[in-house]
Amino acid sequence: MNPFRSFLKSLSYFMTGNLIFPKERIGETYRMEDGREFSIFRHAIVKSESISPSPAIFKVRFLLANMTPERNKVFSLIPIPFFIGLPGFKAKLWMIDEKDGYFQGMYEWNSLLSAQKYSKSFAMKFMTKRSMPGTANYEIIANKDLEGYIGTLERLG
Repeated sequence: MNPFRSFLKSLSYFMTGNLIFPKERIGETYRMEDGREFSIFRHAIVKSESISPSPAIFKVRFLLANMTPERNKVFSLIPIPFFIGLPGFKAKLWMIDEKDGYFQGMYEWNSLLSAQKYSKSFAMKFMTKRSMPGTANYEIIANKDLEGYIGTLERLG
């Protein structure tokens, strides 16, 4: 899907109340499988009646080039309409490792194929261009939804 169509779909989600930004998880910190600690600073969900039989998690990490973490927290609002409208998007957690400024995004997609397509999307290319060379990397976790995946991690706060 091209960025313009994604934007229009995101706009329709917003106008119909199907795009929500819950506050309950903001500030929660989790220890990831590799021992790194990431805190949630934003959460977005596209409400849907359907339950995905085989969802997938797309987890990306990167260190930004030429931008402070605080500035990126604001700047990261800009690309939201350009990926939320992509086919298969369900939810995203924006996270930061406060110790070194690495960011982590955890996306829920309705299928493994949707997560794989995101890895080649304009949004991922944009993220990689904004990152320090060699720091952007991702992992796709099949057959997990975001709540189920978060439930396997150690919550620190």
